[in-house]
Amino acid sequence: MKTNKNIAKLAVIFVCLLCLTFSANAQKRRTTSKKTKTPPRIALTSNSEIKDGAQKVSVQIKNVSKFIYVLGGIAKSIEDIDKEAKTGRVSPEITEKNTKFKQSVIQSIRNLRAGLVALEIEFRTKPALRNYLFQIQGISDMTGVAEDQATGGQLTDSGKTLLQVIEKLSDTLAALP
Repeated sequence: MKTNKNIAKLAVIFVCLLCLTFSANAQKRRTTSKKTKTPPRIALTSNSEIKDGAQKVSVQIKNVSKFIYVLGGIAKSIEDIDKEAKTGRVSPEITEKNTKFKQSVIQSIRNLRAGLVALEIEFRTKPALRNYLFQIQGISDMTGVAEDQATGGQLTDSGKTLLQVIEKLSDTLAALP
């Protein structure tokens, strides 16, 4: 009989402990849900800034890609004419036209750089985009290197540097939610 009473006491204690466990879990759930709530207005602003930033990154990827595509078709020709002009194998008219083409390419790189600088500044100044600054940081400097290469007559190398800019922009776009 003593064992039956002991078993009954243990059963009652077990049931009481079981009830305490459930009530403790219920309390934990309530406090956890309060901690994870964020004001919807802030979340909407952040999401719209991030979406806007992603769209601007996408536009810059398209701009730089189109430029590299066009540059690839003319870079080798401009470089070859520059080499021949140094040896005096081409007429002054062709050399002058080639110089104008080269100046046009350099100006286009400057225009690309202006857009990329603005994008990088936006990632620095908007709080929602600051978390992704690491991925995009340095694209304006890289574009400056590409401009210097083009100014030095190394248009093919300039295109390769711009490909690295596209890689950074793509990495940034992939990191954005």
